Amino acid sequence: MPRERLALGLDSSTQSLSAVVIDIDTTEKCFEHSLDYRTDARLNQFGIGEDYILPPREEGEAEQPPLMYLASLDALFADMRESGVPLENILLINTSGQQHGHVYLNRDADALLAQLASFQNFDEDTRDLQILLKDAFAYPNAPIWMTANTTAQTEAVRDGVGGKSEMIDLSGSDAPLRFTGAVARRVGEQFPECYAATAKVQLISSFIPAVLTGNAEVPIDYGNGCGMSLMNYRDKVWDTALLGATSDGLPGGVEALESKLPTLARPDSIVGSLAAYYIEKYGFEGRCAVIAGSGDNPQSKVPVAGDLLSLGTSFVNMVSTDGDTLDPEGFANAMYDGINRPFMFGCRTNGAMVWDSVRSHYGLAKEAYAPGEAALQTVAPGQFMTFWQPKTESFPVSGAFALIRATAQSTLAEDYTGIIETSLAAVYIYSAVFTKQTQDPLFVTGGATDSPEIMRRVAGIWNRPTLPVEKGGAALGAAVAGVKALFDADSGMEAESFDVEAFSASVLKRGASIAPNPADVAAYHGEGNYLQQFREKYEQIMTAHPAQ
Repeated sequence: MPRERLALGLDSSTQSLSAVVIDIDTTEKCFEHSLDYRTDARLNQFGIGEDYILPPREEGEAEQPPLMYLASLDALFADMRESGVPLENILLINTSGQQHGHVYLNRDADALLAQLASFQNFDEDTRDLQILLKDAFAYPNAPIWMTANTTAQTEAVRDGVGGKSEMIDLSGSDAPLRFTGAVARRVGEQFPECYAATAKVQLISSFIPAVLTGNAEVPIDYGNGCGMSLMNYRDKVWDTALLGATSDGLPGGVEALESKLPTLARPDSIVGSLAAYYIEKYGFEGRCAVIAGSGDNPQSKVPVAGDLLSLGTSFVNMVSTDGDTLDPEGFANAMYDGINRPFMFGCRTNGAMVWDSVRSHYGLAKEAYAPGEAALQTVAPGQFMTFWQPKTESFPVSGAFALIRATAQSTLAEDYTGIIETSLAAVYIYSAVFTKQTQDPLFVTGGATDSPEIMRRVAGIWNRPTLPVEKGGAALGAAVAGVKALFDADSGMEAESFDVEAFSASVLKRGASIAPNPADVAAYHGEGNYLQQFREKYEQIMTAHPAQ
């Protein structure tokens, strides 16, 4: 009887390392596991606080210890073996990493990582990754996506390439504070010795494959490369103008920065085989392929070919594009997903958490969804507007403000309907410039898919069929992308047919399609003109509450 064929997806996120194992032949998830960096006794010794970062030396700094990532790999593989997962049946490992986060490897990293590939019975006291690789870093910490102290650096890069429009045209994004290039520039300015000692800058999503293969030269993928402000989005190469602006004044100039960057590759390309360390220590199979990997957002997009709206604490809108369409305002970011399909990514900070706040305003518990649903049933779409941004907003960029009503409504039904519709309208309106008009389904995930009244409003605002999908996550997307990579490669599986869309639909379950109600569409788009009225009122509010 042939042995089962398994795919392992890893997600190295802000708070945890998570794993999903898929049976390639049955498409069933046969193992899921997550290790929290703060609650797992093996991982909570690295000095991070309640916000999962090291104590910042200044406001806006956000860093994590890379040794924690290494310890989490050992802990995860030990748990998988203890749980009885047949590690020898895993044919591939593909990674998701928190976007923009990165590490600085020194000139010893090549040899230190290479020892994993030729691993031979090291002393038990030195067998852990965090010990074997502790001297591989030129800069001791890994800056992550929460970084917000790079205003001077982003302005220098933006100005250096000719302004906002040129920045967007080259990189696919404006110059966000968290993107890797600006952060690396700040590290170079503050710690020139560390920068000069850096041989390679690896994203977290490529650092994990480097550790898995024992190769410091593992490439960075196009999808996560988009989140660096260093890659030409359309040409998928390191961009001369972006490199020059980022490295201006740093030790070694543009030549030094370019030498610190790995090559670029498709996210679904095979970058090597699993190193001997993991075979000897945990029992993996020697032919286990390691895929290039990508960021958490690109990998989360993989199981859905169309547009995906995630209605969580924050709202994330991922819109499939032709690879040329960009957001001229710079609110959204152009990316490629984990199987190399172009899309736009927009994240609205004030998402479902504000819906919870409105219910709380009326004395309901955070989880009291039933009264909210009942309230929605009493109000026809397109009647009320309630605005509330407890946090500074990035989509579109605007400041925080307290609850504002467009009219004098003050009941749960009116306010709850109003806040849901205005927050959805904001995502729709500010995504319109890069969203094609289509009757293809809009895929929706998150807790709101359990609400018929919210899903009704999504269908009406977008005026297209709306299809709920279960929450997948970046580890699952990485596993799916890895299976495609294995079938695409010359791996003995090329004779088998593989349809990534059919595979994804089997792995990530879909619900019933919801057609837009013509009366709702008219309220939002037609005679009611709700969306136009919303935009006018919202832009007045944003003018009065600019981002600080």
